[in-house]
Amino acid sequence: MINAARLHSDLSRLGRETDMFLATAASLSERELAEPSLCGGWTRADVVAHIASNGRALVKLIDWATSGEEQAPYASAEARNQEIAELAALPREELLRELRDSAAYFAEQAERLGGDLAVEEVHLHGKRIPATSIVALRIAEIVVHHHDLDTAWTIEEADPDSLLNALEAAVRTMRFKGAPGMTLVTEERDEWVIGDGALRVESDREGLLEWLARGESENVEADGPLPQLPSW
Repeated sequence: MINAARLHSDLSRLGRETDMFLATAASLSERELAEPSLCGGWTRADVVAHIASNGRALVKLIDWATSGEEQAPYASAEARNQEIAELAALPREELLRELRDSAAYFAEQAERLGGDLAVEEVHLHGKRIPATSIVALRIAEIVVHHHDLDTAWTIEEADPDSLLNALEAAVRTMRFKGAPGMTLVTEERDEWVIGDGALRVESDREGLLEWLARGESENVEADGPLPQLPSW
């Protein structure tokens, strides 16, 4: 069970980040949606489609956490890619409706995490995710992919705790994918060790997230050459 105060806080922040993402997506024209995003190989429509797909996929993890019966968010990587491509190809208004409906569905289903949980962790693409962190994972997806839309919205507008959620998700990915040894330190006094922790990398939360998620290193300082990172 997630502490009631924590779940309320997580869902409140999720609502805030989602509302901002929805507003940004709705501000994009059909032409703008077809333009490239910061997520390599994806258009903005692909990013919006991914968030729409992701909301429903992560409900499968809620089902797993509450029932104890293992659930795969997608049947396969190919099925995931096909679903995103099909959503991205929808007319603008249909895509935005799918996005809104998916967001509302996840938020509604996430309330179930306030009850008894059958398992302590679930798996996503091979990564172990604490069952109590499923909402935080959704927040991380929203924040990083909002940045990918490459609009007037900036990552500095995300809630500080939402940035922390995104960083924790990024660190989890770096560890899973065998990133080089690093000690990551933020101005806010967060610290994570990856591997042997040999390279010290410092920034604020925004700068560190931009580097880990998308390789943007201009706001990052290190005591040695920055390594090539695995993809998010």
